[in-house]
This record gives sequence, C-alpha cells and structure tokens, in this order.
Amino acid sequence: MRLNRFLMKFDLNQDNLRIDDFEIYNQIRNVLRLKAGEQIVLFDGESNEARAEILSINHEDKTVNLLILETGKNQQESKKEIILYCSILKRENFELTAQKVTEIGISKIIPVICERTVKTGIRKERLKKIIKEASEQSGRGIVPEVSEPIDFEQAIEQAKGNDSNLFFDISGKSVKSYEVGPRKIGVFIGPEGGWSENELKSAQNNNFEIIKLSELNFRAETAAIVASYLTCLL
Repeated sequence: MRLNRFLMKFDLNQDNLRIDDFEIYNQIRNVLRLKAGEQIVLFDGESNEARAEILSINHEDKTVNLLILETGKNQQESKKEIILYCSILKRENFELTAQKVTEIGISKIIPVICERTVKTGIRKERLKKIIKEASEQSGRGIVPEVSEPIDFEQAIEQAKGNDSNLFFDISGKSVKSYEVGPRKIGVFIGPEGGWSENELKSAQNNNFEIIKLSELNFRAETAAIVASYLTCLL
C-alpha cells in the first residue's frame, strides 16, 4: 500500500514526534482525512526517511502526534546527478517541466537566459512548491534545487565542471547512439525558438555532445521532459 509522504526536518533518534507545521496538519486532517492508527512517511530531503504511525490529531492547537516505527535511507534515487539547464519558458510550461523532471529524477534545475529566450524571470517560490510536492508524490529522497536564472555563457562555464554535457538540438546525432557513463551530467534544452547559431557553436567548441531526440521538432517543455528521462536511462 502506498503511504503518503511529507517533507520535513526530523530527529532520526526520536521515537515520538509532534508536527506543528500547519500545512502538513491541514494535509493530514482536511485534505487526506487520515486518522489515528494510519501510517505516513516523513523524509528530510537528504535521503533520510521514517515510517510513522499517527497517534493523535489535535484540532485545537493544529498538531499531529506520531510514533516513529522505522527509519532508513531512501533507495529510489538515481546514482547519476543530472542537472537540467533549461531555457526559461512561458510560466505554465516551465512549471510543468519542473514538476515532471522532478518526478523523473533530476537533481537540479538551472533556468537559463538564451538569445531567443522571451521570458527572463521565474516565480521561484512557486517553482519550489511545485518541486516539493512532486518530490513527495513521486517518492524522491531529495528535493531538487532550482537556482536563480543565469545567462547562457554562465551556464556553459558552470557546466564545465560536469563529467559530461548533452546539448539537445535536432542537428545532432541520435540519442540512441549515445551511452552515458559519467555520474554528473548536464542536460541543455533551448528556448521555444531554438538555439542560436552562436550558442550551438559555443557548445561544440566546449566539446558538449550534440544530441537529437527525434527527427521531429519537439516543443521545449516536451524536449526537457523526454531528454531528462532518457538521460536517466542511458
């Protein structure tokens, strides 16, 4: 049976735990309508997690009392560290991308401002909430970080510290012909209008792997989701 998961900091050495976070209390009592005797999972975003039984739900002070039944490490995380460098998209498309790549297993999302980027700002707090909920829902042991936007050349420079960088463009070789061995991998996805000639040349000059997903042109959010998933599998 799938147990509901909640992100919060907790002491692994405690047997009993009192939750006074109103958002979690509200989720347990009013949204999920859980009762005393039912079980949940807590995780701290650093791969530590605990299975706990609800002892009581206090309606007056809006708290939940738990008995810790079992603690351990999350075993679901990929051995790869995959960093998504994604051009900033329209708000709803970028939020969808953040949600889905979190479910897939991305470690970090870096919004990038490219030559053809139309929108240059993000709603970071909104994105962090979406990523947190996606991490809870999908069984992640960590919560991916979302950074402040950086420009394309900064992204290229930062990515030099990765073991490998995959630069997705329809001009590249098929993803089917590529095997990923390294652990730390950068995934580059361009804007709705595609990469500029200068950006593509910069990626080539820095020995990035130019990869295509298909003979078809994908929307940017589709490319980000598919590329992230395939990189996890490679």
